[in-house]
Amino acid sequence: MAGSTTGRLTGAAATHAPHHATGERVWVRWSLIGIALSFLALFLFVPLAAVFYEALKKGVALYWSALIEPDALAAIRLTLLVAAIAVPLNLVFGVAAAWAVAKFEFRGKQVLTTLIDLPFSVSPVISGLIYVLIFGAQGWVGQWLIEHDIKIIFAVPGIVLATVFVTFPFVARELIPLMQAQGREEEEAAVVLGASGWQVFWRVTLPNIKWGLLYGVILCNARAMGEFGAVSVVSGHIRGLTNTLPLHVEILYNEYNFTAAFATASLLTLLALVTLAIKNAVEWLSRREQADATRGASEHAARTISSGQPT
Repeated sequence: MAGSTTGRLTGAAATHAPHHATGERVWVRWSLIGIALSFLALFLFVPLAAVFYEALKKGVALYWSALIEPDALAAIRLTLLVAAIAVPLNLVFGVAAAWAVAKFEFRGKQVLTTLIDLPFSVSPVISGLIYVLIFGAQGWVGQWLIEHDIKIIFAVPGIVLATVFVTFPFVARELIPLMQAQGREEEEAAVVLGASGWQVFWRVTLPNIKWGLLYGVILCNARAMGEFGAVSVVSGHIRGLTNTLPLHVEILYNEYNFTAAFATASLLTLLALVTLAIKNAVEWLSRREQADATRGASEHAARTISSGQPT
């Protein structure tokens, strides 16, 4: 009697149990999936397909000739050069800033964190204008630069400075929460055992942040190659000299050279897709390493328990 009563109560409780978020009706799940896919198709897949369609519409020969044209090659070289300079600089600055914020307590820490986020809150066009006001011919140090024959604005140095500014937060912002979550115990233990600062960084900190660091570098590189606003202000749009790929696309489009414009844009799109593929590969490798580490710890604990040794 008691058993049947308990069974009825359990069944009633199960019947009136609240639905979990993953237990929604089938039509709700498929509706949400359909909305997400429709949004992606409308705002991502269709524009991407349109870029490649317009680029190849008049044939592969014309597409290829647009990419090997001297101004296009100059834009490609400049884009790669700027990224090759800006990304390593942000790698060093980002790691140093993240290490300072996450591992140390000091006066002005909140100010440093705010400054790291500044490029996210300032329009890229405004950041480019700031460099013009500082280094331009009528800027604060413009006259001194002219007297010493140093060109920053409308030259490669200005493009690099603008790119470094807009891409600075990516590495630091990727590492700060990761380092804060990891804590300081391992570094403090290494110091107690006699390790120097560099030894702590190379042997303790860097192995723990390597995947987050690589992820931040990938995002930084993608933004460096695709930056338009800040670079547009400081470049001067000199064809063959100060035009990066995004600026080259704009010039071709304004000249109604649509095939060449879309051909160059497709190159940027391919770079974005490669970056996305690398990012997903990094995420997969990171998850795999974490799973292997968890499995290894579990197997070690099981062997310890089975052998009767204290954990």
